[in-house]
Amino acid sequence: MRANFATLRSQIETALADRIPAPFTYRDRKPTEIVSTGIPEIDSLAGGLPRGALTEICGPPCSGGTSLLVSALAERTSSSEVCALIDGCDSFDPYSAKAAGVELQQLLWVRCRNIDQAFRATDLLIQGGGFGLIALDLSGISPETVRQVPLNVWFRFRRAVEDTSAVLVVLEQESNAKTCASLVLQLDAEQAHWVSTLSRQAGHPAVHSPSCLLDRFEVRAGILRSRVNVSSLELKMDELKTGTSNEIFHSEAKIISLRSPERSGKSLESFAATDRQGIFNAGSIWGFPAANSLEPPK
Repeated sequence: MRANFATLRSQIETALADRIPAPFTYRDRKPTEIVSTGIPEIDSLAGGLPRGALTEICGPPCSGGTSLLVSALAERTSSSEVCALIDGCDSFDPYSAKAAGVELQQLLWVRCRNIDQAFRATDLLIQGGGFGLIALDLSGISPETVRQVPLNVWFRFRRAVEDTSAVLVVLEQESNAKTCASLVLQLDAEQAHWVSTLSRQAGHPAVHSPSCLLDRFEVRAGILRSRVNVSSLELKMDELKTGTSNEIFHSEAKIISLRSPERSGKSLESFAATDRQGIFNAGSIWGFPAANSLEPPK
């Protein structure tokens, strides 16, 4: 029996010699280089965004996904890296992104009209190489449409990016890449805070009138899946969320407080009570006025 097994193994190794040098040799995962998202609390929760891997950022509309994406783009472009944004619904606002710190000279913006164009463009950019971060924004496409994407497409993206130094980020309303994603972040909207332009309104926080303007809203962030093998030089090993691709991790969630543009008015209490532990302020595209230096083309 043992002799037959050795013979069969030798035959397989000979047949695959041209394509796979050592098919039975276990290949341990290399330590993954991670980069900052630009939000320290998210970095402490997830470790950052892994290079050579697919990261999903999922959540319903108005859950802070765009703010997190813009923050990551600002962090990479400010480090002189060339980034690419595949805009699935042509909804990206370059004026707000510039005000939030994104260097538009370092950003390739691909405007798409449908999901087919978005996936074709993403495939071409991954294969072409040279980008520090490639973001595929599908947040404006209905979840029913994204669910119809075959799993082999996500697997193709994973295989294409795994031997590169690029960060592949997919922004969508729900997770669809399954085990092809090395990191899955779930965002959920929490309570909203308002300011009033009228003095008498501050005494009645439960009354929502047209004089109330959005001041900020909170977003809860958590890890659904993580199998990032990060070098211990970058993070302490007890801070990592690691495991096999089939494991699901329910990490301690963080609450992000995203601010709207600065407005004059009196602060009001929020209309919903929640646990206020772990709240932190994060820069977002709503936290900046329109950039005057970016003039529209004549």
